[in-house]
Formats: sequence, structure tokens, C-alpha cells
Amino acid sequence: MSELDLPDFDPKATRRAVRRGLLKTASLVLAGLLALVLVLVVAPILVQRGGTDRMYDVYATAFKMYTPGYRVQVGECCEVTPWSKSLPLTATQLRAYGGFYGRAEAPYKITKNLFGGLDHLPLGNEANTSVAAALSMVGHKDPIGKEEAREILAGLPKAMRALALVEFSRPATAEQVVAFGRRYEACPERIVYEARPGSLPITFGSFMWERSPVEPKSGWCHGNPPEILAEFRSWDKILQPSDADDLRDFDLTLDRVRKAAKDGLAYAYLDQGVKVERLRKLLEDPQVLSVAIIDVTFDIATF
Repeated sequence: MSELDLPDFDPKATRRAVRRGLLKTASLVLAGLLALVLVLVVAPILVQRGGTDRMYDVYATAFKMYTPGYRVQVGECCEVTPWSKSLPLTATQLRAYGGFYGRAEAPYKITKNLFGGLDHLPLGNEANTSVAAALSMVGHKDPIGKEEAREILAGLPKAMRALALVEFSRPATAEQVVAFGRRYEACPERIVYEARPGSLPITFGSFMWERSPVEPKSGWCHGNPPEILAEFRSWDKILQPSDADDLRDFDLTLDRVRKAAKDGLAYAYLDQGVKVERLRKLLEDPQVLSVAIIDVTFDIATF
């Protein structure tokens, strides 16, 4: 056979070569698709799984400060998708202790997207609760006067329990709040650490940071303030400059938190189960600027 002669055409060999080519091409395409899936799905999930401690410690606590009119329970962290990471929680509106109302828990989520930003947060200022409205009056140039508070309290049965905001005439130390609470059998459950008229001030309470290293010591409700302050300061210490942008989503700033924790001064406090009779007495104390009644309830057996 001369060098110009072509070999005989072999259909079987041709088909085998075509099949090998198709298999090779299909393998390359499948490998490419698998790599794409890993990049678009698996890798984001692995990235989202990182930083769950920060989400639990920083975001959950900041959300409780963002919603002072609710008692918030945090679920297990976290629900992860390729595009987001969510922290489930439930919230119950604060009411005076002892009523007959149903404590309906509503589910919510704090969601961080793939780009590191937080999706629109539920509740907060939009909830427009009575607690938030009262807190926004702390430090106001025209607070609820004592005379107005006397009139309101005079119209309520003395055994009735109230959710009340007690504002001091001047900021008090934790020890001063303890002495005040002991004197009037008060229970400062949430402490207001700044005056911010027209907006929500920084408010902190026991167990707002669920993994707080601070152990309860006093055993008495009026002894809460030093422990609340210690927990607040412990939480402040874990905050990093990189948290500043996220804190703004919760209507907080790192500078405000730092200052409030350092000063440790109580401008007011929330008591969720104080009797009207006690409120009448403490209202006359020069240390008290005003008392706001947020909610009331009573045990019908006492009437």
C-alpha cells in the first residue's frame, strides 16, 4: 500500500472512538457541574456554619436589647442554607405578673445573608410597645410629673400589681439601686443605662446574655442590679470593632454600649410585679423623678 492509500474504513472502530469521545466529554461536563455545585452550594454552607458563636452571643443579646418590651427565648443556633444563616427565637410581650391573659409566643428569626449583612429585623421600634414608649421618655425634658402619677395610682386598688418604669431624679449606682429596692421591696428586673429621649435607651436585664459567665449571688430580687451590671460589662468585653456595623442594625452603637457599661449608672428600672401600694410610697422618695404605669393586673382572690 502506497503512502497515499487510505486504510479501510472500520465502522466498529469509529463507533468505539466516538463513544470514548462522548464519555470523555460527558465526564468533563459532570466534573465541571460537580465543581460548580460545590462552589455554589456546599462552600457557602461551610462558610455560613462559621461564626455561630458570635451570632448566638452578639446578635441574640443585641436583639433582646432591641426589643425591651418582650421576653425573648433563643432557639438552637443555627438554621443554615446556601444563602443565609438564621437564629430562631420566640418573643412574648411583657405584661404585669399574675394576669389571666394568654402568653402567646410568636416565632421570629434573625437572618444573616451570604454577604454578611442582616436581613430586616422583626419587632424593635416597629413593635411600638407600651414598654418602648415609656423607655423613650427617660431623660425627657417634660417627664410624667409626680402629681400626674399620684392621680393615676390613686385610682387603682392598692393590691393591684403593675408593670412600672421607675425613673430616678439622678442616675444611681448599682449599690444605690439595691438599697432603694430593699427599702421599697422593689424588683429591678431590667435596668436602663442611658437617657435617650425619643428613642430606645440601652436596657439590660438578667440572662439577656444566655451564656453569661456571671453567676447569680444575691438570691433576692432587689439584689439583681450588681449582677445585671456585671453581665452587661461581660457582654461588652466580647464585642469587637467588627461588630459595630451589625450593632447599628439593632439601634445600638459600639460607643454607646461601651460608655453605658463603663459608667454603670441606672437612669431607671422596670419592675414587672410591683404592687400599687408600694409605688405610691416610693413615688414620694426624692430619689424618684417619675413613675410610669405600663400595665396592670390583679389577683381576684385579694378583692
